[in-house]
Amino acid sequence: MSDDAPTPASLPALAVTGLVKRYGERVVVDSLDLSAAQGAVTAVLGPNGAGKTTTLEICEGLRSADSGDVRVLGRPPRDLTLRARVGVMLQEGGVYGSVSVAEALTHAAALYRSPQRVGDLIAVLGLTDVATVPSRRLSGGQRQRLGVALAIVGRPELVFLDEPTAGLDPQSRRAVWELIATLRDSGVAVVLTTHYLEEAENLADHVVIMDHGRTLASGHPRDLVSSVASQTLRFTADAGLDLHGLAERLPPGSTTVEASPGTYVVTSPHLSDAMGHVSAWCVSLGIHPTSLSSEQRTLEDVFLDLTGEELRP
Repeated sequence: MSDDAPTPASLPALAVTGLVKRYGERVVVDSLDLSAAQGAVTAVLGPNGAGKTTTLEICEGLRSADSGDVRVLGRPPRDLTLRARVGVMLQEGGVYGSVSVAEALTHAAALYRSPQRVGDLIAVLGLTDVATVPSRRLSGGQRQRLGVALAIVGRPELVFLDEPTAGLDPQSRRAVWELIATLRDSGVAVVLTTHYLEEAENLADHVVIMDHGRTLASGHPRDLVSSVASQTLRFTADAGLDLHGLAERLPPGSTTVEASPGTYVVTSPHLSDAMGHVSAWCVSLGIHPTSLSSEQRTLEDVFLDLTGEELRP
């Protein structure tokens, strides 16, 4: 395979196996496994201190691993041939304060053989009005969008985006989402970190949830929600109902409790079946619920189930 040859479709764009990184005695990445497919969005999620940024910096060739194997488009991360094939958005910095948006993108584009049109990128990311403004005068959101533009101006096969929509207003966030979807549809592998669980649920084809440097769960967001978290049904009726008969009707793996007087909560991996059984049970006993509602679990629920709800520094 020549230096410029595309990665065979059968290979992942990113493959991480048994990755370990220590800072002194502290293990930051602990035998981590991770993969990202070509033409797909992979979201790496975790609380503060989970090891996400360190993992991505190793994959980007910015840090060295203590042990394990990392392959980026089939090559070691520091292979020089990857520079023209991989785009990187850093969390901070990368542009001198006196350099304008247009100047930064024009300079970056000149480094690639077949870059995107700078004017098109500026327009898509809503930077036209600040194209000639020095980067030190940009707002936080504008700097974020410039960072995204710099990461993709060279038409990479794989792009790493670290918190690409942090601090963006809803319109700007939507524009970045659409751009990421366009990259995926054109065959680019996108690996991103984000604290916006809704973002991962909407964008990602594959999610990796990590904490303490380890992978806790991975898969399509829909599969993670259905396999890890049950769904909830809540109804109100007379207080003190005998729930034994209801428990016998519910699908395996279901639970039912009286959370507070007259308020009943049913959790079940099969919500539609559970709702039918609850309704039938109420009818059989002549019970008339004053309310009945379902609560669909989300990726955020799965995330909190796996990583806990305590605050992280």
